[in-house]
Parts: sequence; C-alpha cells; structure tokens
Amino acid sequence: MASSGRPLPLSALPAPAARAAAFAAILIAGLAGGLIGYSLVRIQCDGDCGLPLGIGILVGAVASAAGMSVVAVLVLRAVGEWREIQEREDSR
Repeated sequence: MASSGRPLPLSALPAPAARAAAFAAILIAGLAGGLIGYSLVRIQCDGDCGLPLGIGILVGAVASAAGMSVVAVLVLRAVGEWREIQEREDSR
C-alpha cells in the first residue's frame, strides 16, 4: 500500500535491477557464444579463415544471446508472478 492508504497500481514492468541483470546476462551470453563460435571455426579451418571466423563469431553470438533473451524473459515473468502471489498472500 502507498503511504496515502491507496494501493499501488499493478505493473507488469520488472524492477530496474532485474532488467539490468537480464541485460547483462544477455550480453555475457552473446560474448560467450561469440567465443565458442570463433573457437569452433578456428579448430576446423586451415589457411585464410577471416570470413569463416567472422561468420562463426556472429552466428555464435546471435544464437546464444537470443537463447538467453528467451530465458531472461521467462525468469522476469516468473519473478513478477511470484511477487504478485506473495502480495496476494500478504494481503490476507
């Protein structure tokens, strides 16, 4: 409840700290995916490998960042639902 006695409006927007943590996790996953893509191509390629290395970095980074973004959205929604359930139980 707000200090004036009125209940706070419901919001589906996660806390700023949770959004920042999700963004950082997506960036870290993209970096890790890029490194994995680079390593996989580097192991398999001989000679001039500039273009394949770049493609490996790009595909690895995009794929892992996309996967982590799905996980982050699901976690943020779960936390929001959990908070809503806790508030409902506390109001009883």
